[in-house]
Amino acid sequence: MTFPLTWLYAPGDRPHVVTKALASGADVVVIDLEDAVAPDRKAYARAATAELLSGLQPVPVHVRVNALDGPFAAADLTTLARLPGLSGLRLPKVATPEQVVRIARLHSGPPLYALLETALAVEHAYAIATAHPSLHGIALGEADLRADLGVRHDAGLDWSRSRVIVAARAAGLPAPPQSVHPDTRDLDGLTASCAHGRTLGFLGRAAIHPRQLPVIERAYLPTEQELEHAEAIIKAATEDQGAQALPNGTFIDAAVVAAAQRTLFLARRR
Repeated sequence: MTFPLTWLYAPGDRPHVVTKALASGADVVVIDLEDAVAPDRKAYARAATAELLSGLQPVPVHVRVNALDGPFAAADLTTLARLPGLSGLRLPKVATPEQVVRIARLHSGPPLYALLETALAVEHAYAIATAHPSLHGIALGEADLRADLGVRHDAGLDWSRSRVIVAARAAGLPAPPQSVHPDTRDLDGLTASCAHGRTLGFLGRAAIHPRQLPVIERAYLPTEQELEHAEAIIKAATEDQGAQALPNGTFIDAAVVAAAQRTLFLARRR
């Protein structure tokens, strides 16, 4: 899976929920040891996750460890970092590149993914994205960022979203997935939010319930019209290497061809 579209979170202290998540069809399952787990259940969640990750899993499994400056992260990382079933570590509340470098040096091996959840983190987005070769992606944690900025309306996060998307791409990282849509029953709202996120440049989205997965995948897969347009571009570019335009007026150059190739690449998931 080279371009996951769905990242399903499951609480680490509820192994039966994690088991269901692994069979949900999500591209990546993220076991959450942080926000979803009460302080008195942290040790149990860590032990249950370590038991699961002692063997290989049917889909990639990431773990969101506890806040790096808190009392639980060191044990999370020491216990989990080298287990065979772990495909990635998601580091919450990363605010500086030095935090990424420290974790990468102490726990070499698993790919790292930084969650940017404060105004300071957004300001440092590109520095974080280029901090260390072990970092394979960045993403926003919008609930904490919203609180930090005092943003009341969703549109107030668009500048931060664009900043992180541009930083990821400038660093040569994949386009980030959107943050979660917290209302698991509001599928119409999720559809509209995904459509907006797609226009900004996100690729895929985190989810907190399996019912959100097909909505996210539909939103991020190319439509039939987009697919037909991409195929027409590739065909025209193959037949004539010079500058040209399609009958609908679309001018074809290298950037347009590259975008069409990405569309076809995504469409192969169907």
